[in-house]
Amino acid sequence: MRPTGPTGTRTVTVAYAGGAERRGPVTMGQANMIRCILRDDPAHINIHDVWPVPAGTGLDPVLDALRALVVRHEALRTTFPAAAHDGAPGEQVVAADGEFTVTVLDHEELPPEPAHYAESLAKAARAGRYALDRDFPLRISLVAVHGTPVFVALVSSHAVADGSALGVLREEWLTLLAGGTLPPLTAFTPLDLAAEEATPAGLRKSEASLRYWEEILRTGPQAMFAEPRATGTEARMAQLTLRSARGARALARVVERTGGLPSTVLLTAWCALIAHRAGQRTCVVAAPTSNRFLPRLARSVNTVSQDALLSLDVDVPSFDALLSKAWGAALNAYRHSRFDSVRLWDMIGRVTFERGSHFARDVVFNDVSTLLSTLPSAEDGAGPDQEPELAWGPEQVLPTRVLAFAHQTDPVLRIAMWADPTLFGRDEAEGFLTGLVRLLEAAGAGDVPLASLTGVTGVRPVERDADWVRVDGSWVSPPVVAEALGAALGGLPVHVTTEDREETHLTAYIASGGAPLTPAGAHAALMDVLPGRPGVLAPRRYVIVQDPPAQTGRSSAWLRQQILMEGNGRERRMSHDDG
Repeated sequence: MRPTGPTGTRTVTVAYAGGAERRGPVTMGQANMIRCILRDDPAHINIHDVWPVPAGTGLDPVLDALRALVVRHEALRTTFPAAAHDGAPGEQVVAADGEFTVTVLDHEELPPEPAHYAESLAKAARAGRYALDRDFPLRISLVAVHGTPVFVALVSSHAVADGSALGVLREEWLTLLAGGTLPPLTAFTPLDLAAEEATPAGLRKSEASLRYWEEILRTGPQAMFAEPRATGTEARMAQLTLRSARGARALARVVERTGGLPSTVLLTAWCALIAHRAGQRTCVVAAPTSNRFLPRLARSVNTVSQDALLSLDVDVPSFDALLSKAWGAALNAYRHSRFDSVRLWDMIGRVTFERGSHFARDVVFNDVSTLLSTLPSAEDGAGPDQEPELAWGPEQVLPTRVLAFAHQTDPVLRIAMWADPTLFGRDEAEGFLTGLVRLLEAAGAGDVPLASLTGVTGVRPVERDADWVRVDGSWVSPPVVAEALGAALGGLPVHVTTEDREETHLTAYIASGGAPLTPAGAHAALMDVLPGRPGVLAPRRYVIVQDPPAQTGRSSAWLRQQILMEGNGRERRMSHDDG
């Protein structure tokens, strides 16, 4: 049996020259991404792509084309010296010349599914962390058979490129291999974008984005999945991939019937089903892509990847009514996806402390179906043998509840999903993706009442017992709030109840036993334990009494106790020890 793994490995060093040396501030997107790179698992934050080499192309043309891209695009010659010292990514440096390496993996023959094999090599190479102050930002492997290149499998630092940028690079690389000439660059370089962001107009856009986010953080649900089984801030999730030609045909019929864009129709269906399953009136989704709406950003080799935060009111009668709102809501989210990430997180800390909430990035929907970097392979052609095809893949730990990538919408609908297994058992996860196909099929035939989603899709909304109430736009369990607050205060007796004045809010009664406790101390203690408890929202009012009543479960009994102090606890930030 002939070996299908590499029979020889060698490293080729490629020198480049002819660029311009520059330095300057980082962009908002770079600053945001570098924070993630320094914090997150490299296998999760690095990105990859696989480029099929046109038949008959030799090694030298492949290397020459790669060299030309490095000289052409400043991002590929960029390092971030400050990131090596204190983690503050304040500056980027563009080299005029240098060198990079390409690992050539030679084979006698490739495995039966060569594209998948190349994909696996690229995924494996994501594991190493980039040294941002010195590493070349691309890790390039060349898969060859008897010395003839077949695939380029590469990994990119997310500090210099995102999925759209890799698509631009692949398109230009193929043009060079075909003997074509690349047009002059008109897109923003990272330094150009940083300069534009620092202009008065750029700063106004950032301020508008922060105001947009603040409105959602103050009024939207603090977590999409606030329910009994939801705990913790991260979970180990297995990849589940849907492939369905039926789904693609259904999506096309909805587009034809409604005139909506495929991406908007798919986003609408996704939000409708997520909100239905979570029992929410508003769907809040982070959408990291589609933020290249300016002409000079469309083909920029750069990372402009910052979350577009979509807030979609799903309290409407039908799918078509929701679709009519989704396009404008999505556009509004994308327009407000450029911001100073340091100031954003400062604002999130301030707003959530004042509201008494914790921002949970529960749902992430990343539509990459229109990117040039989508890998063409045998799996993207004819439809699967069974409909829909569902395949489980490897696990990874993610700080979210549901993450989805829409890789393809035609001729096959291909979506990869990672769902928290405490909320979605394997049958439930498969049923959710199958239900998405059923919803598209129903919407292709006509408008769908949203009240009928359980029957149409087979997806049932979460069941909450009578203790759960909707407070300040969020699902909350007052007994769970009382338990969390009592534990945060070292076991003091606590009773939490809802009060209806102008709006429903929570009031906490705390028996301090004479301990030096203040509302501010109680609020700060609860905020410290809030992450990972989506059913807990801080009370609007803290009432501190001396001793608990005999009937600790009755609000009227607590009201008869001697009140030592009361307040909202938001006067200032403080630790529990301050209280």
